[in-house]
Amino acid sequence: MTLLLILIVGGIIGWLASILMRTDAQQGIFLNIVVGIVGALIAGFIITPLIGGAPITSGAFDIMSLFASFLGAVVLLAIVNLFRRGSVR
Repeated sequence: MTLLLILIVGGIIGWLASILMRTDAQQGIFLNIVVGIVGALIAGFIITPLIGGAPITSGAFDIMSLFASFLGAVVLLAIVNLFRRGSVR
């Protein structure tokens, strides 16, 4: 059940991050899910210890872990845009 929730929440977070970074037209639902989950992993290792809370990958679905996962997905998309286009956008 936790894996299904991580996939659903990861997809939504990845989709919202891709809208914010203006890469939604280039990505499909599968890439949105991947960006959301990898962003959650980045947030779990880097952002969550700085702001407190538990990472979303541990099954904690509170507002701080969702916000940290969203920030991780935005950071991931910014890094990808930096290497792909030479600018963050």
